[in-house]
Amino acid sequence: MDGPLRRGAYTAARVLAPILEPLLDLLLPRRCAACGAFPGPLCGPCLALLDRRPHPCVPRAGCPAVWAAGPYAGYHRRVLLAHKNGGDDALADPLGRRLASAYAASGWAAPDTLLVPVPGRGPPQPSRSAVARLARSCLAHASGAGTVAPLLRYRRAAPPQVGLGRADRLANRVGVFAADPWPGPGPARRAVVVDDVLTTGATVAEAARALRCAGLPVAGALVLAERLPGRP
Repeated sequence: MDGPLRRGAYTAARVLAPILEPLLDLLLPRRCAACGAFPGPLCGPCLALLDRRPHPCVPRAGCPAVWAAGPYAGYHRRVLLAHKNGGDDALADPLGRRLASAYAASGWAAPDTLLVPVPGRGPPQPSRSAVARLARSCLAHASGAGTVAPLLRYRRAAPPQVGLGRADRLANRVGVFAADPWPGPGPARRAVVVDDVLTTGATVAEAARALRCAGLPVAGALVLAERLPGRP
């Protein structure tokens, strides 16, 4: 399929998705991503279990302040992995709502805040990454208090962080990001990094460094889940 046909097919899929997905849900009911019961993408009891109070994360060396919507354990972990690795886009709305609660609790939710998602490791389409979708969903549930700004990009290829120890994770992220300057009108706004999981803090610290080098003040970071130090 050549370029124009591929772009046309992609555009048609995006236009039809909001129409076809509800119909498919009726014909082929989806299971809850957390417990496997019907109906999905999250059943009522699991939604209630996910509704936890956001918390400030344990400080990590080199990281700005970070707020998390929940722990990287139990139902939070299952749902996050279903969205991240399973590609379940229907979870972007409930997860975005959870992220918005952390955004509100952090005190950073304001019209002049830039929500800057950490880019995915795939092709350079930062606005379409899973974290970018979460950032947009978060903003929708935050009554538009800010702007999603996919300013970060990879400067070089970096192996995945999964399976690496703390020292290797930190080394793997050194200098990996570059950030574009804020292109909007007016002076540079404050930036808030958005990611899915906080582990060692290496990714958030590197993202904050890149944004500061681009002239953006960094207020902190938002994550869906925090893996506490020493936890598997």
